[in-house]
Amino acid sequence: MAETVLRKSTSFYDVYERKPGAIKYQTHYCPGCGHGVLHKLIAEALDDLGIRDRTILISPVGCSVFAYYYFRCGNIQVAHGRAPAVATGIKRALPHSIVISYQGDGDLAAIGGNNILHAANRGERITVFFVNNAIYGMTGGQMAPTTLLGQKTTTTPFGRRAELEGPPLRVCELLASLEAPVYIERVALTTPKNIAKARKAVRKALSVQMQDLGFSLVEVLSACPSGWKMTPVDSIRWIDEVMTRYFPLGVFRDKTAEAQPMPLPRIRYDLESLAEKLELPTDERPGPALAPPKPEPRFADPRIKIAGFGGQGILLLGLALAEAGMEAGYQVSWLPSYGPEMRGGTANCHVILSSRRIGSPLVSRPSVLIAMNRPSLDRFEPEVEGGGLVMYDSSLIDRPVMRKDVEALAVPATAMADELGNTRAANMVMLGAYVAHTGVVGREHVVQILPKVIKRKQLIELNERAIAKGWEYALTLQSAVAT
Repeated sequence: MAETVLRKSTSFYDVYERKPGAIKYQTHYCPGCGHGVLHKLIAEALDDLGIRDRTILISPVGCSVFAYYYFRCGNIQVAHGRAPAVATGIKRALPHSIVISYQGDGDLAAIGGNNILHAANRGERITVFFVNNAIYGMTGGQMAPTTLLGQKTTTTPFGRRAELEGPPLRVCELLASLEAPVYIERVALTTPKNIAKARKAVRKALSVQMQDLGFSLVEVLSACPSGWKMTPVDSIRWIDEVMTRYFPLGVFRDKTAEAQPMPLPRIRYDLESLAEKLELPTDERPGPALAPPKPEPRFADPRIKIAGFGGQGILLLGLALAEAGMEAGYQVSWLPSYGPEMRGGTANCHVILSSRRIGSPLVSRPSVLIAMNRPSLDRFEPEVEGGGLVMYDSSLIDRPVMRKDVEALAVPATAMADELGNTRAANMVMLGAYVAHTGVVGREHVVQILPKVIKRKQLIELNERAIAKGWEYALTLQSAVAT
């Protein structure tokens, strides 16, 4: 006898540990947003089709950029509009994988318009889920290529006008004019009947890829109550009564009955001559041999989060640390993170130095936090694992570390950089203090990589002095504690 089971899809994480902040059980989406519904339809399809373990979901810039918080499958974040290009590379390198490009209208139809057009024209064996909410939702409600005529946005306060901004772009109709695509459909997340059709379309698009038939795309008309300045109920009504007049629902291409599987041709490369063909330099002179670092066990293989305001050189600090780690013989990763400006996110990056291969560059539970401003300390201090290290710029942060189960190290980095004549060197002061305190890499490793990461060569000497100042400060503190 059939049994009804109500539970969360296994293609979602039970707890969203990757999501920053204390709330780990709900998504970051606004009330009434359609992303959560589409996520659910996709996750259920991955479960039922048995393809989760070989699925790679690609999420570029947009409200869904944090899809990796939720989906228990392979995840890749990519630059704005480039998801179809990355999906192409992934699918060709891993033909057995199921590759999903999950994109919004600003991303797919504006900056990525060229990418999606050519991926569809090539008939790439990928599946695209295209969320059309007629606006740039994440970055402030600007006009998107799909904004309707007369629709007011932050960049069209008098409404979109065809004579100035052109008419809205119909992506399904445009791609359906190409020869290669196999399946293209537009659905809407409004009534239960329409959501049921969307569920069916999601599964069919994925099955096209499973059968190796070619390119498939599902456009999803989705509500954005925050961007539209409507209630969720009015947003659903607006889709059905207004959006669907210009973006009619339905199937625009379905060649699944006659399409034949198109396995990718196997291409072999001569790896020995690859460097020559790519004109890669092979005569780089190694730097002087440096002694390998020997940090205390508690500081070994750190997982580091570095955060602060834009302009403080947060990403450069992380990049320099990763380069120094590579010089010291570690496996390293450096992952910059650009928060949604609309919601006041801070600039941060994730750095891992490891004696083993790194499975993921994401640092959700850092063993080290370097906070260069108060909002960063407030936000990320709770994430640090017990026994970890929290370093903060005490010139700018007016409170101590509140946790009692972590080591706190206050460094007046900005004040020390001011003494050197350049506030922007505070990041290097902090870097010098970190490597001196932990011994995770040597000071000489850091100094050696500066020419690689400092573009303006006249600033290298300043940065060396900043590193030295932070280094000496940390050692002085250690000596004071020891005595």
